[in-house]
Amino acid sequence: MRQIKLARNVLLGIEDLLLHKLRSFLTTLGIVFGVGSVVAMLSVGEGASKEAMDQIRKLGSNNIIINSVKSVEEESTSTTHSHMSIYGLTYDDYARVTETFKTIRRTAPVKLIRKEGRLGERALELRIVGTTPVWFELVQRPIIAGRVLMASDDNEHAPAAVLTEFGARKLLAAENTIGQTLRIGSDRFEVVGIVKSESGQAGNIQIPDQEVDVYIPINVATAYFGDVTSRRTSGGFEREMVELHQLIVQVDSIENVEPVANGIENMLSRFHKKKDYLVSVPLALLRQAEATKRTFNIVLGSIAGISLLVGGIGIMNIMLASVTERTREIGIRRAIGAKRKQIISQFLIETVVLSIMGGLIGIGLGVLVPVLITYFAGMPTVVTLKSIVLPLVISFAVGIIFGLYPAVRAAKVDPIVALRHE
Repeated sequence: MRQIKLARNVLLGIEDLLLHKLRSFLTTLGIVFGVGSVVAMLSVGEGASKEAMDQIRKLGSNNIIINSVKSVEEESTSTTHSHMSIYGLTYDDYARVTETFKTIRRTAPVKLIRKEGRLGERALELRIVGTTPVWFELVQRPIIAGRVLMASDDNEHAPAAVLTEFGARKLLAAENTIGQTLRIGSDRFEVVGIVKSESGQAGNIQIPDQEVDVYIPINVATAYFGDVTSRRTSGGFEREMVELHQLIVQVDSIENVEPVANGIENMLSRFHKKKDYLVSVPLALLRQAEATKRTFNIVLGSIAGISLLVGGIGIMNIMLASVTERTREIGIRRAIGAKRKQIISQFLIETVVLSIMGGLIGIGLGVLVPVLITYFAGMPTVVTLKSIVLPLVISFAVGIIFGLYPAVRAAKVDPIVALRHE
Protein backbone atom coordinates (compact mmCIF):
# COMPACT_ATOMS: atom_id res chain seq x y z
CA MET A 1 0.00 0.00 0.00
CA ARG A 2 2.78 2.40 0.93
CA GLN A 3 4.69 1.52 -2.28
CA ILE A 4 1.55 2.18 -4.39
CA LYS A 5 1.09 5.58 -2.71
CA LEU A 6 4.77 6.46 -3.30
CA ALA A 7 4.51 5.43 -6.98
CA ARG A 8 1.38 7.56 -7.36
CA ASN A 9 3.09 10.57 -5.78
CA VAL A 10 6.10 10.13 -8.09
CA LEU A 11 3.86 10.01 -11.16
CA LEU A 12 1.99 13.06 -9.90
CA GLY A 13 5.26 14.90 -9.39
CA ILE A 14 6.43 14.02 -12.91
CA GLU A 15 3.11 15.23 -14.35
CA ASP A 16 3.48 18.56 -12.52
CA LEU A 17 7.02 18.97 -13.87
CA LEU A 18 5.94 18.14 -17.42
CA LEU A 19 3.44 20.99 -17.32
CA HIS A 20 6.47 23.30 -17.45
CA LYS A 21 8.91 21.31 -19.62
CA LEU A 22 11.30 24.14 -20.52
CA ARG A 23 11.49 25.45 -16.95
CA SER A 24 12.10 21.94 -15.59
CA PHE A 25 14.82 21.33 -18.18
CA LEU A 26 16.61 24.61 -17.47
CA THR A 27 16.41 23.89 -13.74
CA THR A 28 18.15 20.53 -14.18
CA LEU A 29 21.02 22.04 -16.21
CA GLY A 30 22.89 23.04 -13.05
CA ILE A 31 22.77 19.43 -11.82
CA VAL A 32 23.60 18.09 -15.32
CA PHE A 33 26.78 20.15 -15.62
CA GLY A 34 27.70 19.62 -11.98
CA VAL A 35 27.43 15.84 -12.14
CA GLY A 36 28.99 15.75 -15.62
CA SER A 37 31.99 17.77 -14.45
CA VAL A 38 32.45 15.56 -11.36
CA VAL A 39 32.46 12.37 -13.47
CA ALA A 40 34.70 13.86 -16.17
CA MET A 41 37.21 15.40 -13.75
CA LEU A 42 37.49 12.27 -11.61
CA SER A 43 37.94 10.15 -14.76
CA VAL A 44 40.71 12.38 -16.12
CA GLY A 45 42.43 12.49 -12.72
CA GLU A 46 42.12 8.72 -12.30
CA GLY A 47 43.54 8.11 -15.77
CA ALA A 48 46.53 10.41 -15.24
CA SER A 49 47.38 8.94 -11.83
CA LYS A 50 46.89 5.36 -13.07
CA GLU A 51 49.33 5.91 -15.92
CA ALA A 52 51.93 7.39 -13.54
CA MET A 53 51.51 4.60 -10.98
CA ASP A 54 51.62 1.90 -13.67
CA GLN A 55 54.95 3.30 -14.81
CA ILE A 56 56.24 3.24 -11.23
CA ARG A 57 54.98 -0.32 -10.65
CA LYS A 58 56.86 -1.45 -13.77
CA LEU A 59 60.04 -0.49 -11.95
CA GLY A 60 59.08 -2.96 -9.21
CA SER A 61 57.79 -2.13 -5.73
CA ASN A 62 60.48 -4.38 -4.22
CA ASN A 63 63.28 -2.87 -6.31
CA ILE A 64 65.92 -0.26 -5.53
CA ILE A 65 67.61 1.46 -8.48
CA ILE A 66 71.11 2.90 -8.05
CA ASN A 67 72.47 5.07 -10.88
CA SER A 68 75.92 6.49 -11.55
CA VAL A 69 75.83 10.27 -11.81
CA LYS A 70 78.49 12.90 -12.30
CA SER A 71 79.37 14.68 -9.09
CA VAL A 72 79.50 18.47 -8.91
CA GLU A 73 83.31 18.33 -8.92
CA GLU A 74 83.34 16.21 -12.09
CA GLU A 75 80.90 18.54 -13.83
CA SER A 76 83.13 21.55 -13.10
CA THR A 77 86.38 19.89 -14.30
CA SER A 78 84.99 18.01 -17.33
CA THR A 79 85.29 21.12 -19.54
CA THR A 80 89.07 20.67 -19.90
CA HIS A 81 90.00 18.80 -23.08
CA SER A 82 92.55 16.46 -21.50
CA HIS A 83 90.47 15.54 -18.50
CA MET A 84 88.92 12.10 -18.16
CA SER A 85 85.90 11.89 -15.88
CA ILE A 86 86.07 8.93 -13.48
CA TYR A 87 82.93 8.44 -11.45
CA GLY A 88 80.04 6.15 -10.63
CA LEU A 89 79.49 2.65 -9.37
CA THR A 90 82.19 0.00 -9.43
CA TYR A 91 82.33 -3.77 -9.65
CA ASP A 92 83.36 -3.74 -5.98
CA ASP A 93 80.16 -1.83 -5.14
CA TYR A 94 78.18 -4.56 -6.90
CA ALA A 95 79.93 -7.26 -4.87
CA ARG A 96 79.54 -5.38 -1.59
CA VAL A 97 75.82 -4.68 -2.11
CA THR A 98 75.16 -8.30 -3.06
CA GLU A 99 77.09 -9.81 -0.17
CA THR A 100 76.36 -7.36 2.68
CA PHE A 101 72.58 -7.35 2.88
CA LYS A 102 70.88 -10.65 3.66
CA THR A 103 67.46 -9.25 2.71
CA ILE A 104 68.56 -8.65 -0.89
CA ARG A 105 67.19 -11.38 -3.15
CA ARG A 106 68.81 -10.53 -6.50
CA THR A 107 71.00 -7.82 -8.02
CA ALA A 108 71.48 -6.94 -11.69
CA PRO A 109 74.52 -4.87 -12.76
CA VAL A 110 74.13 -2.68 -15.85
CA LYS A 111 76.77 -1.24 -18.16
CA LEU A 112 75.65 1.26 -20.82
CA ILE A 113 77.46 2.13 -24.07
CA ARG A 114 76.27 4.09 -27.11
CA LYS A 115 77.29 2.50 -30.44
CA GLU A 116 76.04 2.30 -33.99
CA GLY A 117 74.51 -1.04 -34.93
CA ARG A 118 74.51 -2.32 -38.51
CA LEU A 119 72.71 -5.11 -40.25
CA GLY A 120 73.47 -5.11 -43.96
CA GLU A 121 72.76 -1.62 -45.28
CA ARG A 122 70.65 -0.58 -42.31
CA ALA A 123 72.16 1.34 -39.40
CA LEU A 124 70.76 2.58 -36.08
CA GLU A 125 72.25 4.33 -33.06
CA LEU A 126 71.86 1.77 -30.25
CA ARG A 127 72.22 1.81 -26.50
CA ILE A 128 74.23 -1.27 -25.55
CA VAL A 129 73.05 -2.69 -22.22
CA GLY A 130 75.58 -5.06 -20.74
CA THR A 131 73.87 -7.02 -18.00
CA THR A 132 73.12 -10.48 -16.60
CA PRO A 133 70.04 -12.71 -17.07
CA VAL A 134 68.80 -11.42 -13.68
CA TRP A 135 67.92 -8.10 -15.38
CA PHE A 136 65.07 -9.79 -17.26
CA GLU A 137 63.73 -11.20 -13.98
CA LEU A 138 63.74 -7.80 -12.25
CA VAL A 139 62.51 -5.76 -15.23
CA GLN A 140 60.04 -8.14 -16.80
CA ARG A 141 59.29 -7.48 -20.45
CA PRO A 142 57.27 -9.70 -22.84
CA ILE A 143 59.38 -11.89 -25.15
CA ILE A 144 58.27 -11.41 -28.76
CA ALA A 145 60.63 -13.93 -30.40
CA GLY A 146 63.51 -16.21 -29.40
CA ARG A 147 64.85 -15.93 -25.85
CA VAL A 148 66.53 -13.56 -23.41
CA LEU A 149 70.09 -13.81 -22.11
CA MET A 150 71.04 -16.97 -20.20
CA ALA A 151 73.72 -17.68 -17.61
CA SER A 152 75.65 -19.72 -20.20
CA ASP A 153 75.95 -16.63 -22.45
CA ASP A 154 77.70 -14.73 -19.65
CA ASN A 155 79.88 -17.65 -18.53
CA GLU A 156 81.01 -18.54 -22.06
CA HIS A 157 81.40 -14.91 -23.21
CA ALA A 158 78.97 -15.66 -26.03
CA PRO A 159 78.32 -12.71 -28.41
CA ALA A 160 74.55 -13.00 -27.96
CA ALA A 161 72.26 -10.00 -28.43
CA VAL A 162 68.63 -9.40 -27.51
CA LEU A 163 66.99 -6.56 -29.44
CA THR A 164 63.97 -4.48 -28.53
CA GLU A 165 60.97 -4.61 -30.84
CA PHE A 166 61.68 -1.07 -32.11
CA GLY A 167 65.31 -1.88 -32.94
CA ALA A 168 64.32 -5.16 -34.61
CA ARG A 169 61.81 -3.42 -36.88
CA LYS A 170 64.34 -0.74 -37.86
CA LEU A 171 67.27 -3.08 -38.51
CA LEU A 172 65.72 -6.38 -39.52
CA ALA A 173 62.67 -5.04 -41.39
CA ALA A 174 61.08 -7.96 -43.25
CA GLU A 175 63.97 -10.39 -42.79
CA ASN A 176 64.00 -13.35 -40.44
CA THR A 177 64.78 -12.07 -36.97
CA ILE A 178 66.44 -14.79 -34.90
CA GLY A 179 69.92 -15.85 -35.97
CA GLN A 180 70.82 -12.66 -37.84
CA THR A 181 74.32 -11.22 -37.35
CA LEU A 182 74.32 -7.71 -35.90
CA ARG A 183 77.51 -5.67 -36.21
CA ILE A 184 78.17 -3.25 -33.34
CA GLY A 185 81.27 -1.23 -34.06
CA SER A 186 83.75 -3.81 -35.32
CA ASP A 187 82.25 -6.70 -33.32
CA ARG A 188 79.62 -9.20 -34.45
CA PHE A 189 76.72 -10.48 -32.37
CA GLU A 190 74.06 -13.09 -32.99
CA VAL A 191 70.47 -11.93 -32.43
CA VAL A 192 68.96 -14.55 -30.10
CA GLY A 193 65.76 -12.79 -29.05
CA ILE A 194 63.44 -9.80 -29.28
CA VAL A 195 61.61 -8.22 -26.34
CA LYS A 196 59.03 -5.49 -25.96
CA SER A 197 60.39 -2.41 -24.23
CA GLU A 198 59.07 0.54 -22.26
CA SER A 199 60.40 4.05 -22.38
CA GLY A 200 59.94 7.29 -20.52
CA GLN A 201 60.19 8.37 -16.91
CA ALA A 202 58.27 7.46 -13.77
CA GLY A 203 58.37 10.42 -11.44
CA ASN A 204 62.06 11.30 -11.17
CA ILE A 205 63.24 7.75 -11.97
CA GLN A 206 64.27 6.92 -15.53
CA ILE A 207 62.75 3.61 -16.70
CA PRO A 208 65.67 1.11 -17.09
CA ASP A 209 65.00 0.31 -20.76
CA GLN A 210 64.69 2.33 -23.93
CA GLU A 211 63.37 1.65 -27.42
CA VAL A 212 66.87 1.48 -28.95
CA ASP A 213 68.36 -0.99 -26.45
CA VAL A 214 70.29 -4.12 -27.31
CA TYR A 215 71.13 -6.45 -24.41
CA ILE A 216 74.40 -8.36 -24.31
CA PRO A 217 76.20 -10.30 -21.51
CA ILE A 218 78.03 -7.92 -19.17
CA ASN A 219 81.28 -9.88 -19.41
CA VAL A 220 81.16 -9.49 -23.19
CA ALA A 221 80.43 -5.75 -22.87
CA THR A 222 83.44 -5.29 -20.57
CA ALA A 223 85.75 -7.39 -22.77
CA TYR A 224 84.68 -5.80 -26.09
CA PHE A 225 84.15 -2.16 -25.10
CA GLY A 226 86.01 -1.69 -21.81
CA ASP A 227 85.20 0.88 -19.14
CA VAL A 228 86.37 4.01 -20.95
CA THR A 229 84.18 5.74 -23.52
CA SER A 230 85.09 8.66 -25.77
CA ARG A 231 82.72 11.13 -27.36
CA ARG A 232 83.44 13.92 -29.81
CA THR A 233 82.24 17.34 -28.65
CA SER A 234 82.48 20.85 -30.07
CA GLY A 235 85.63 21.46 -28.02
CA GLY A 236 87.37 18.13 -28.75
CA PHE A 237 86.89 14.72 -27.11
CA GLU A 238 85.16 13.94 -23.86
CA ARG A 239 86.34 10.79 -22.08
CA GLU A 240 84.61 8.99 -19.24
CA MET A 241 85.49 5.96 -17.15
CA VAL A 242 82.49 4.29 -15.54
CA GLU A 243 82.59 0.65 -14.49
CA LEU A 244 78.84 0.25 -13.88
CA HIS A 245 76.14 2.71 -14.82
CA GLN A 246 73.37 1.12 -12.81
CA LEU A 247 72.50 -1.48 -10.19
CA ILE A 248 68.98 -2.86 -9.85
CA VAL A 249 68.46 -4.47 -6.44
CA GLN A 250 65.47 -6.61 -5.50
CA VAL A 251 64.63 -6.88 -1.78
CA ASP A 252 62.79 -9.90 -0.32
CA SER A 253 59.82 -7.89 1.04
CA ILE A 254 58.31 -4.41 0.77
CA GLU A 255 58.92 -3.78 4.49
CA ASN A 256 62.69 -4.07 3.94
CA VAL A 257 62.93 -1.83 0.87
CA GLU A 258 63.47 1.51 2.59
CA PRO A 259 65.81 0.19 5.36
CA VAL A 260 67.96 -1.53 2.70
CA ALA A 261 67.99 1.63 0.56
CA ASN A 262 69.23 3.63 3.56
CA GLY A 263 71.84 0.95 4.28
CA ILE A 264 73.10 1.02 0.69
CA GLU A 265 73.27 4.82 0.80
CA ASN A 266 75.37 4.72 4.00
CA MET A 267 77.66 2.00 2.66
CA LEU A 268 78.32 3.79 -0.65
CA SER A 269 79.06 7.05 1.17
CA ARG A 270 81.93 5.29 3.00
CA PHE A 271 83.58 4.12 -0.24
CA HIS A 272 82.87 7.11 -2.49
CA LYS A 273 84.58 10.40 -1.71
CA LYS A 274 82.24 12.19 -4.12
CA LYS A 275 78.46 11.93 -4.39
CA ASP A 276 78.57 10.17 -7.78
CA TYR A 277 75.59 7.88 -7.32
CA LEU A 278 71.83 8.24 -6.85
CA VAL A 279 69.69 5.77 -4.90
CA SER A 280 66.05 5.74 -6.07
CA VAL A 281 63.20 3.86 -4.42
CA PRO A 282 60.13 3.25 -6.65
CA LEU A 283 58.10 2.26 -3.55
CA ALA A 284 58.53 5.73 -2.01
CA LEU A 285 57.61 7.27 -5.35
CA LEU A 286 54.52 5.05 -5.52
CA ARG A 287 53.37 6.19 -2.07
CA GLN A 288 53.94 9.80 -3.06
CA ALA A 289 51.94 9.28 -6.28
CA GLU A 290 49.06 7.71 -4.35
CA ALA A 291 49.02 10.64 -1.91
CA THR A 292 49.11 13.09 -4.83
CA LYS A 293 46.23 11.20 -6.46
CA ARG A 294 44.09 11.55 -3.32
CA THR A 295 44.81 15.27 -3.12
CA PHE A 296 44.14 15.69 -6.83
CA ASN A 297 40.79 13.91 -6.57
CA ILE A 298 39.77 16.00 -3.55
CA VAL A 299 40.61 19.24 -5.38
CA LEU A 300 38.82 18.18 -8.57
CA GLY A 301 35.83 16.90 -6.61
CA SER A 302 35.62 20.16 -4.65
CA ILE A 303 35.68 22.26 -7.82
CA ALA A 304 32.99 20.11 -9.44
CA GLY A 305 31.00 20.11 -6.18
CA ILE A 306 30.61 23.88 -6.50
CA SER A 307 28.70 23.28 -9.74
CA LEU A 308 26.38 20.91 -7.89
CA LEU A 309 25.87 23.54 -5.19
CA VAL A 310 24.89 26.09 -7.82
CA GLY A 311 22.52 23.52 -9.35
CA GLY A 312 20.95 22.89 -5.95
CA ILE A 313 20.40 26.62 -5.39
CA GLY A 314 18.72 26.76 -8.81
CA ILE A 315 16.36 23.94 -7.81
CA MET A 316 15.51 25.66 -4.51
CA ASN A 317 14.84 28.93 -6.33
CA ILE A 318 12.49 27.37 -8.88
CA MET A 319 10.64 25.34 -6.23
CA LEU A 320 10.06 28.46 -4.13
CA ALA A 321 8.58 30.11 -7.20
CA SER A 322 6.48 26.99 -7.76
CA VAL A 323 5.13 27.16 -4.20
CA THR A 324 4.01 30.75 -4.80
CA GLU A 325 2.37 29.80 -8.12
CA ARG A 326 0.56 26.81 -6.62
CA THR A 327 -0.65 28.41 -3.39
CA ARG A 328 -4.31 27.96 -4.37
CA GLU A 329 -3.68 24.28 -5.28
CA ILE A 330 -2.04 23.73 -1.89
CA GLY A 331 -5.05 25.36 -0.17
CA ILE A 332 -7.52 23.10 -1.99
CA ARG A 333 -5.53 19.99 -1.10
CA ARG A 334 -5.34 21.05 2.56
CA ALA A 335 -9.10 21.84 2.57
CA ILE A 336 -10.05 18.34 1.37
CA GLY A 337 -7.92 16.67 4.03
CA ALA A 338 -4.30 16.55 2.84
CA LYS A 339 -1.84 16.54 5.72
CA ARG A 340 1.29 18.67 5.96
CA LYS A 341 3.58 15.66 5.51
CA GLN A 342 1.76 14.84 2.25
CA ILE A 343 2.40 18.35 0.93
CA ILE A 344 6.04 18.07 1.99
CA SER A 345 6.43 14.68 0.31
CA GLN A 346 4.84 15.98 -2.91
CA PHE A 347 7.32 18.87 -3.28
CA LEU A 348 10.26 16.76 -2.11
CA ILE A 349 9.44 14.13 -4.75
CA GLU A 350 9.42 16.83 -7.43
CA THR A 351 12.83 18.19 -6.40
CA VAL A 352 14.31 14.69 -6.13
CA VAL A 353 12.91 13.77 -9.58
CA LEU A 354 14.49 16.94 -11.00
CA SER A 355 17.86 16.24 -9.40
CA ILE A 356 17.86 12.52 -10.29
CA MET A 357 16.96 13.29 -13.91
CA GLY A 358 19.73 15.89 -14.02
CA GLY A 359 22.11 13.41 -12.37
CA LEU A 360 21.43 10.68 -14.93
CA ILE A 361 21.86 13.05 -17.87
CA GLY A 362 25.01 14.43 -16.22
CA ILE A 363 26.48 10.94 -15.82
CA GLY A 364 25.88 10.28 -19.53
CA LEU A 365 27.63 13.55 -20.37
CA GLY A 366 30.42 12.86 -17.87
CA VAL A 367 31.13 9.44 -19.38
CA LEU A 368 31.11 10.84 -22.94
CA VAL A 369 33.63 13.61 -22.22
CA PRO A 370 36.50 11.26 -21.11
CA VAL A 371 35.88 9.09 -24.19
CA LEU A 372 36.24 12.16 -26.42
CA ILE A 373 39.36 13.31 -24.52
CA THR A 374 40.99 9.90 -24.99
CA TYR A 375 40.00 9.75 -28.66
CA PHE A 376 41.08 13.24 -29.72
CA ALA A 377 43.87 14.09 -27.22
CA GLY A 378 45.22 10.58 -26.56
CA MET A 379 45.11 11.16 -22.79
CA PRO A 380 44.25 8.06 -20.74
CA THR A 381 41.00 8.34 -18.76
CA VAL A 382 39.41 5.82 -16.40
CA VAL A 383 35.71 5.92 -15.53
CA THR A 384 35.35 4.10 -12.22
CA LEU A 385 32.21 2.95 -10.43
CA LYS A 386 32.98 5.43 -7.65
CA SER A 387 33.03 8.36 -10.10
CA ILE A 388 29.50 7.40 -11.24
CA VAL A 389 27.85 6.41 -7.95
CA LEU A 390 29.24 9.32 -5.91
CA PRO A 391 27.79 12.14 -8.12
CA LEU A 392 24.46 10.29 -8.36
CA VAL A 393 24.24 10.05 -4.57
CA ILE A 394 25.22 13.71 -4.25
CA SER A 395 22.56 14.78 -6.76
CA PHE A 396 19.96 12.81 -4.77
CA ALA A 397 21.12 14.51 -1.56
CA VAL A 398 21.02 17.91 -3.29
CA GLY A 399 17.39 17.27 -4.25
CA ILE A 400 16.43 16.52 -0.65
CA ILE A 401 18.48 19.27 1.02
CA PHE A 402 17.55 22.09 -1.36
CA GLY A 403 13.95 20.90 -1.76
CA LEU A 404 13.25 20.62 1.96
CA TYR A 405 12.83 24.34 2.66
CA PRO A 406 10.36 24.99 -0.22
CA ALA A 407 8.41 21.84 0.76
CA VAL A 408 8.15 22.90 4.42
CA ARG A 409 7.17 26.41 3.35
CA ALA A 410 4.43 24.95 1.13
CA ALA A 411 3.13 22.81 4.01
CA LYS A 412 2.91 25.84 6.32
CA VAL A 413 0.60 27.75 3.99
CA ASP A 414 -2.68 28.57 5.79
CA PRO A 415 -5.54 26.80 3.89
CA ILE A 416 -7.95 29.76 4.26
CA VAL A 417 -5.38 32.27 3.00
CA ALA A 418 -4.43 29.88 0.20
CA LEU A 419 -8.04 29.52 -1.00
CA ARG A 420 -8.34 33.32 -1.25
CA HIS A 421 -5.10 33.50 -3.28
CA GLU A 422 -5.59 34.52 -6.93
